Amino acid sequence: MWGFGALIGGVAGYTVYHDAWGIGALAGAVVGWLLGRRTSRRLADSERRLDVLDTRLAALEGVTQPGEVQAETLPSTPPAPAEPYQLFPPPAEASTPLPAEASAPPPDTPQPISPPRRLEDLPGWRWLVGGNTVVRVGIVILFFGVAFLVKYAHEHVQVPIELRLTGVAVAALVLLAIGWRLRGRRPGYALALQGGGIGVLYLVIFAAFRLYSLVPPVAAFALLVAVAALSAMIAVVQDARSLAVLGASGGFLAPILASTGGGSHVALFGYYAVLNAGIVAIAWFKAWRELNLVGFAFTFAIGTFWGFSLYRPEHFATTEPFLVLFFVLYVAIPILFARRQAHGLDRYVDPTLVFGVPLVAFGLQVGLVHAFAFGAAWSALALAALYLLLARLVFGRAGHALQLLAEGFLALGVVFGTLAIPLALDGRWTSAAWALEGAAIVWTGVRQRRLLARIFGLALQFLAGAAFLNDLAGPVGATPIANSAYLGCVFLALAGLFCAWYLERHGLDVTEPERVTARVLFAWGIAWWAGGALREIDRHVWTAYRVPTALVFLTASCAAFSWLHTRLDWRLARYPALAVSPLMVVAATAAVGEQAHPFAHLGYVAWPFAFALHFTLLRRHQADASPYQYWAHAAGLWLLAALGSWEVGWDIDRLVAGHAVWPIIGWALVPGALLTLLALGGMRIAWPVAAHRDAYLRAGAAPLAAFLGGWALLVNVVTSGDPSPLPYVPILNPLDLAQIGAVLAVGLWFVEGRRLRLPGVSDVPLTTAYGLLAAAAFVWANAMLLRTIHHWAGVPFRLDALVRSDIVQTALSIFWTLLALASMVVATWRGLRPAWLVGAGLMAVVVAKLFLVDLSNIGTVQRIVSFIGVGILMLVVGYFSPVPPRAPEEAR
Repeated sequence: MWGFGALIGGVAGYTVYHDAWGIGALAGAVVGWLLGRRTSRRLADSERRLDVLDTRLAALEGVTQPGEVQAETLPSTPPAPAEPYQLFPPPAEASTPLPAEASAPPPDTPQPISPPRRLEDLPGWRWLVGGNTVVRVGIVILFFGVAFLVKYAHEHVQVPIELRLTGVAVAALVLLAIGWRLRGRRPGYALALQGGGIGVLYLVIFAAFRLYSLVPPVAAFALLVAVAALSAMIAVVQDARSLAVLGASGGFLAPILASTGGGSHVALFGYYAVLNAGIVAIAWFKAWRELNLVGFAFTFAIGTFWGFSLYRPEHFATTEPFLVLFFVLYVAIPILFARRQAHGLDRYVDPTLVFGVPLVAFGLQVGLVHAFAFGAAWSALALAALYLLLARLVFGRAGHALQLLAEGFLALGVVFGTLAIPLALDGRWTSAAWALEGAAIVWTGVRQRRLLARIFGLALQFLAGAAFLNDLAGPVGATPIANSAYLGCVFLALAGLFCAWYLERHGLDVTEPERVTARVLFAWGIAWWAGGALREIDRHVWTAYRVPTALVFLTASCAAFSWLHTRLDWRLARYPALAVSPLMVVAATAAVGEQAHPFAHLGYVAWPFAFALHFTLLRRHQADASPYQYWAHAAGLWLLAALGSWEVGWDIDRLVAGHAVWPIIGWALVPGALLTLLALGGMRIAWPVAAHRDAYLRAGAAPLAAFLGGWALLVNVVTSGDPSPLPYVPILNPLDLAQIGAVLAVGLWFVEGRRLRLPGVSDVPLTTAYGLLAAAAFVWANAMLLRTIHHWAGVPFRLDALVRSDIVQTALSIFWTLLALASMVVATWRGLRPAWLVGAGLMAVVVAKLFLVDLSNIGTVQRIVSFIGVGILMLVVGYFSPVPPRAPEEAR
């Protein structure tokens, strides 16, 4: 193993270091040898451990290794079988059986809650898997096979078509007769045969009429009516909803399977009208929901496909009556269904038909009347009147027995009445209709504990949004607010927010995925609410006024959500209620590129309003002691300082005709004033400062102090401090006074923080604070010297000009020597050894500067002044402070 590792290492070393074969190979071989040695040791150790484990296992199982025991050592009698070895033996008491009553849960133990909806509860599932599933699936397949056989025979076989159709019809009648004979002995099998026979009869009649014109329209219509009546009659007599579903499905599929792509839509819809009349007749006697849904799905799905593919405006007169007829039929069916089920199930309503029929029918209606002025609006108004009338009639006749159905009709009447307004102005009906219908379906599905209805209603929310986005580029009315683009967003938002609130309110009655969807819909609704308003502001508000307008709208919306949170105990509404702070930050960022100062273009109204709501909402929700609240208070202070500095700087700039130093000073006045206010009187402000002391005096004030420090450093580097129209006077000029004020404000805050023992402030050592103060004073003093030379000696305030200036170099040498002298003398008097060392270091820098920089100024007065001045000052230092003072431990 070792040699193999060395070989592999050598090859690897050559591969990596092929330009240095000796070094790479040798290093690789050594490393490979070490790794191989270590690996071989580990393998040997592992083998030893495995041998030990094998021996122990053999001993535990009573089995010896082959070849290790001689024959004479075997006992004459076989040993008793050993107990099987258990790695985790059970406890002793586990072998004692528990009494039956002990194993049963106590009476008050809560039973597990069954899921609201299972797969076997879905419509059609019981029909598919219940009874004789093989026969039912076989009948469906047989029906398709017969349809394909008829079509194939038409194209390839030369047998007279009359004979072919007669044979198929006879076969269908035979299936029907056999099924009828077996209805008592084999009911499931019999019903499947009867359903298949009825479906084939539908197919034969339609083929004879449509494909081959063997039957005149009147006769075909009569035959279809007869078959529909027959299927309805035998289904009702046998109480066989599966037969009704099979018969209806076959009838609806017949024209599709036998179609050649031509023919009259009037005949097709007339045929479907006959089928649907049969379904209505059955609904009068039986509450078969599956049959109702099959008829609804086939009728409107095929109608929608035909409308998108083949409809022309000239077809309106022959299409509109059928749409109205189908709508009326499927409005009547859920009423009959609810009337039948009201006693069996508590106030049962079929939400799929109650809300799905107007949804699909209204969509098709708008497609038919899009060429008419205000056609969609009048249609919505007619539907509103119809549903309000139905709500009155249903509630008036059935009373509380059908209260849910009446409430559903009432909701639809309100929805369509509301839709009539935007539809009269513009054409974005799809998104608004789907969203509001979906909200109504969710409401009904929650009340009836219907999972599919709730899923359908929630899906409609997202489909509505997709429909709206698909039509986003369409024409928009010129009227602000009262146009379908904005009102559509409002309807989408209200529908989504309603679903979120209602699902949260009934959280125990819905599933966990629905509760998650409720949170998603809450964000969805807020997005549509804010997005629609911002788009409307962008379309109708002048550019300069957009940010203040948006700020007022968004902060007012936060206040509205705060009211909803309090009024409805809506937990999710608390989040947008506390979103004022980040919205203000976003608005301030947007204002930077849009406005000259925050108070421009009604900003003097928007920003005070926003800050008032900021503090009001924080106080209203102060019971929520979350980190967000903490940082919201701090962020409000930062934003107040930033906006105030921006506004004051702009105002000062306007006042003094745009000189550079004055607006720069304004950026320090507001943060310095806020820091001083917090330090001197913050704790006397009961709310919010005293109530949130750390948020304001630590998290809020610390960045202000850091900003002032950074501001002082920056202005000393970038500005000459021109105080025009005032003359420049060192120290007594606006820039130097502002810097002194900034340092004092930071110092006051630091002292107050140490007094209050604020974390992070009281932990800073005083030596560190004094060091920072000394460094700031050094930078400020040098900058003040350079600004004085610039204003009094005329040296340009640029880095290259200042470096080349002899006056600057001489002044710096003497000034640094004076500072070193002062530091060393004071250090000697006060016994401050570190201060003396700092002064000595500065003195060393001055000496180095004299020989490296000032000495190059050959023949200049400045060089002479530098050397003489520094020399004299060093003599003074040597007299007063020749050596550093003793350290405290040395003095003792």
